Amino acid sequence: MNRNLFAIAAVVVVALVVLGNSIFQIDQRQQALVIRFGEPVRVITSPGLKLKAPFLENVVMFDKRNLSLDAEQGEVITADQERLVVDAYIRYRINDPLQFYRTLRDERVAADRLERLVNATLRQTLGSATSDDVISRRRPELTRVTRDIVIRRAAASRLGLEVVDVRIKRADLPEANQKAVYERMQTARQQEAAQIRAVGEQQKREIIATATEEAEKIRGEGDARRAELFASSFGRDASFAAFYRSMQAYEASLAQGDSTLVLSPDSAFFKYFERGPSAQ
Repeated sequence: MNRNLFAIAAVVVVALVVLGNSIFQIDQRQQALVIRFGEPVRVITSPGLKLKAPFLENVVMFDKRNLSLDAEQGEVITADQERLVVDAYIRYRINDPLQFYRTLRDERVAADRLERLVNATLRQTLGSATSDDVISRRRPELTRVTRDIVIRRAAASRLGLEVVDVRIKRADLPEANQKAVYERMQTARQQEAAQIRAVGEQQKREIIATATEEAEKIRGEGDARRAELFASSFGRDASFAAFYRSMQAYEASLAQGDSTLVLSPDSAFFKYFERGPSAQ
């Protein structure tokens, strides 16, 4: 009886081991490659419980989703001989697990291959542009060109994967060069500002000179017209002329308020103070 129970237990254990080694589950986010004696024999992309030959076949799982990869930071020499530090990231998916396994084996090797591909492409595309183009002016365009080239090259290499996107996260000067570049930019801006101020000062002087010339011309014409009017008036009324000249003399001598005059009380200078405009 004990032997029968032991035999049954042994059979059950063996059956469970065989069954456990025969059944595997694929998540909807995964795809599987069945390997027999080191050689891939079939690809399974549908989710659910699956069967394989126990002990003879192994299963390698691959992700079906888009995968992200941050490329290692690299340096690029631009067309104007500036060194730039460039960070990029890649999004890809495994679209052919069998080819992927044959060429790359796993995601670690795939990441290394893609990093080298992206860095080589960045050196090519960014190396033909200036640093200003890469940093700001043409950055979207250069990113798009880089992405298209990487996608074509990855497809031509038949790696079993599809590159979905490539983006430049950062493109900047090395930290050691930034200070010198900023100082050079500051100096250039100061020179530009000084030039603009000099042009402004020159224009200001020209405007003032023109305005002064016009003012003197108008003032001269006014004085001439005034003299003409005074001469005409003086010729018509001699007493008014004498009165006006006396008012001008009063203004010239007394306007400041601190003048001292020594005159006799009956001096003709103050006759208009005593008798008004009718004084003779």
